[in-house]
Amino acid sequence: MNQQLIEQIVGEILGQLGKTPVQLPERAVPIAVSARHVHLQPEHVEVLFGAGYELTQRSELSQPGQFAANETVMIAGPKSSIERVRILGPVRKATQVEVSFTDAMKLGVKPPLRESGNIEGSAPITLIGPKGSVHINQGLIIAQAHIHMAPTDATRFGVEDGEYVTVEADGVRSISFRNVRIRVNERYRLEMHIDTDEANAGFITQGSIGRLVKSNDAKETIPMQAVTETKIETVKTSHPVSIPKALEFTKKLLSAEDVAVISEKEIVINKGTIVTALARDTARELGKTITSRK
Repeated sequence: MNQQLIEQIVGEILGQLGKTPVQLPERAVPIAVSARHVHLQPEHVEVLFGAGYELTQRSELSQPGQFAANETVMIAGPKSSIERVRILGPVRKATQVEVSFTDAMKLGVKPPLRESGNIEGSAPITLIGPKGSVHINQGLIIAQAHIHMAPTDATRFGVEDGEYVTVEADGVRSISFRNVRIRVNERYRLEMHIDTDEANAGFITQGSIGRLVKSNDAKETIPMQAVTETKIETVKTSHPVSIPKALEFTKKLLSAEDVAVISEKEIVINKGTIVTALARDTARELGKTITSRK
């Protein structure tokens, strides 16, 4: 079974699941992981796919009226390119490309973190289709985490359009997403959208459930000023605590993705380990060093 057919079947299944109403616990929010994708304006559809061309629907998305198209494009930056980036429909008034931070490092671009639709002054990118290419001077962003909800959901949660909340997700690697923007519209269905980097950080998969927490519901924290004015007792231990400054990397290939997720500032590799050019560039950008074991 080829990859395209697998993707089509998965998309159809998710589309059907999205139509089935689910009773959720109080303050629960379904989480959807949004991979890199493209929204196109009508004239760019024709440039990329030919005069008079219209997008064709592959599967419905959870938000009413939106769909994943059969069409894909290549996106290209100064360093690299990414193929088969899915187009989402319907067309919009302005072309927008949404990527993760990991994607951005691979492409060699620096998109801002923005709410979808806010592309003024964002990063440039080139899109390549079967019939032509388009370079946009702005439109590339990393999408800010947000929650779609109907007015009835907003009333139930006690939130308003444009408000920022925290969403907690429990699991093997529990995580809290702060500054999640609320988006309220009659057409929306309750769902939080995060990108693949955010999902990977919390081991989150499609269908996971988060818990919405308003700022006044959060646990009480001590202001930084209060901390500086509070007497702090020193805890003595029999053994000094050592913080690792270097990571012993044992794989045979060091990629840019590996460099991005490693927290240590020095990465020690074995003799013969292959280091990609993009990995070295990523390490340099993040202030990390790659050294070979002697």
